[in-house]
Amino acid sequence: MPIDREKATLSLDEPVSRVRLVSPARASALEKLGVRTLRDLLTHFPRSYIDLSQVETCGTARIGEVCTIRGTVHEIKLKKPRYNLKLVEIALVDGTGILIVTCFRQPWLMDQVKAGDAVAVSGKVTFDYGYKRMTNPFIEVIGEGEEVTGSVVPVHPATEKLTAAWVRRIVANGLEAAEGLFDPLPLGLRLRYRLMSRNAALRAIHFPRTMPEADEARRRLVYEELLYLELFLMQEGAARSAGCVPHAHVVDGPRLAAFASSLPFELTGEQQRARDEILSALAAPTVANHMLLGDVGTGKTVVAGHALAAAADSEGQAMLLAPTEVLARQHMEGLGERLEGAGVRVALLTGSTPSGERAAIVEGFASGEVDVLIGTHALLSDDVVPRNLTLAVIDEQQRFGVDQRAKLLEKGEAPDALYLTATPIPRTLALALYGNLTLSYIKHRPHDSARRTTRVLSREQQGDAFEAAREALDRGDQVFVVCPLVGKDAEARDAKAAGRTRDADAAGEEYHPAVAIEDDADLSGDDVTAATREAEMLQRTTFADWTVGLLHGGMGAEAKREVMEQFRKGEVQVLVATTVIEVGVDVPNATVMIVQDADRFGLAQLHQLRGRVGRGEKAAEVFLVSASQREESLARLAAMESTDDGFELAAFDLSLRREGDILGNRQHGASGLKLVNIMRDGAVIEAARADAQALLEVDPNLEEPDHVALAREVRLAFAHESAIVGG
Repeated sequence: MPIDREKATLSLDEPVSRVRLVSPARASALEKLGVRTLRDLLTHFPRSYIDLSQVETCGTARIGEVCTIRGTVHEIKLKKPRYNLKLVEIALVDGTGILIVTCFRQPWLMDQVKAGDAVAVSGKVTFDYGYKRMTNPFIEVIGEGEEVTGSVVPVHPATEKLTAAWVRRIVANGLEAAEGLFDPLPLGLRLRYRLMSRNAALRAIHFPRTMPEADEARRRLVYEELLYLELFLMQEGAARSAGCVPHAHVVDGPRLAAFASSLPFELTGEQQRARDEILSALAAPTVANHMLLGDVGTGKTVVAGHALAAAADSEGQAMLLAPTEVLARQHMEGLGERLEGAGVRVALLTGSTPSGERAAIVEGFASGEVDVLIGTHALLSDDVVPRNLTLAVIDEQQRFGVDQRAKLLEKGEAPDALYLTATPIPRTLALALYGNLTLSYIKHRPHDSARRTTRVLSREQQGDAFEAAREALDRGDQVFVVCPLVGKDAEARDAKAAGRTRDADAAGEEYHPAVAIEDDADLSGDDVTAATREAEMLQRTTFADWTVGLLHGGMGAEAKREVMEQFRKGEVQVLVATTVIEVGVDVPNATVMIVQDADRFGLAQLHQLRGRVGRGEKAAEVFLVSASQREESLARLAAMESTDDGFELAAFDLSLRREGDILGNRQHGASGLKLVNIMRDGAVIEAARADAQALLEVDPNLEEPDHVALAREVRLAFAHESAIVGG
């Protein structure tokens, strides 16, 4: 019977319940894995493979090496060494010896593995108490009459109610249902890169005959993911300006010249290059979408000031949106006053602006009497209507939602957009996330900042950190103590890392997910009572001779501002924080920071935190106290000791973890990148971006016959996404 290719392709979007062996109960279990359709099932890729062509025996397995051992379960026991710790211990035999397998916090294995089962385990071999051992290896039951085809067994993400073996059976049936589906990639691209067909790639990544075949399948599917993403981003960027007359800004006007000459310092080479790239984008007869990426203190704001002056020279208006009132006021006091000195009319609008003053500012902006309006979310109010908005600048853009960014841009007719971010995003990741933007980088601070050292300490060593803090206080300096997880037990801390947990470590006691805190959202929901007790304890004991202040998530904006102002003035010498330490706060006298549970932070968040100290001329010390002794956690934190470069840290973090984890970015299309590794796939990202540009240059709407299937896949892949930059 001939294969119906159209039917196979359309079946991808049918419910997974249509797949053979998927009962209502299994459909419910699959939904918990994010699998609702056949497409979801076929992109539910294996997390690893057990290579049965490289099997060792219990007798030949070498201590310290990773290998696969196939044997029979002699005995399986559930043990409870502590009231809150369960472990399963499996004795595996194969005729040459015995291997003891220990699995922490996986009690459901008692229902899935039975004595007499044939299993394969893959992990690192250790030796302890007279036996060879594996801790938390990948375990696959390969008995129960199941035949393992080929020499490679895929290990799919599974649930307690749906084993990896069952997922494997269901995926095999799903592949059968989709047999013969159309390949959306144009033939020319497949031939250029020698890529497998889509059908062959899906089959090979789920059930490879060899590991090289799995690698080839992954190569095809990675390119496919990235091409879809780049096409989506570029088409969305083009849609924003469709039918609109773009603004070609004047970039050699008198206000811009006056602003530049008023600067009391000369821009660095990086700042000059970023300024020139931004002004070039503004002057072009197309809508500008530009992002300026720079570490804390690299001078992004002063570079953006040139763009604001250019908008005034062009008889247009500009808006500068900041995430907090503290930061907006800082922009007004620094940048705003300098722009006013250059003849640019500037106003500040925030939530606390008095009603009478607010009405006058809104009226002045509507009439064109105000050239640049700086503010917070208050700028997004419906009654804030510019006369002729030609430039929108969004500072710390990752802190705004998609809808908020879109609402600002809608206040003008396709205004040029400039996004500023201090999140250190390597170029390859930036291309994947922001394919519809042009990019500028400022990687180095204009002046050597005060020397700042970072040390990683265990909990047993944290006394060193508090001793250093007391010495700093004796000198008249100030101290930050950051403890966002105070009061939370082990289970609550693990829950903070929802979806990001890894296997437990060998000791069991130090069971910590790699990261729980990636961004501001992860610092919400702190325990106010425990935080208060912690601050009171530190006041009574460690810092009895000084004043301790507390910043926690339950405080209102005004209360937070008051505490920060007391700290800035020196009325509070020690600030205990369980929540975000405001971006715009500059306390040059703060020279010591202690971060508790540092192993729970992403490196980018830790780097942002330590940027709060060492902002003056005094040397600063940062102490990262790790609750975990896992080798992986300590190695990651050690990178903080060796470099102060945010981009270098981000690249290192990417080499260890997924790109979605780095950004904590839950509302961007890139969250759909299931196979892409940003560091490893940099060349593929560049190629996909260039290919997307080339395709859209000749066929902007992907309407040609060879592109129709591709257009459909892009549309379906991002049906619920928006590309209004940033996250």
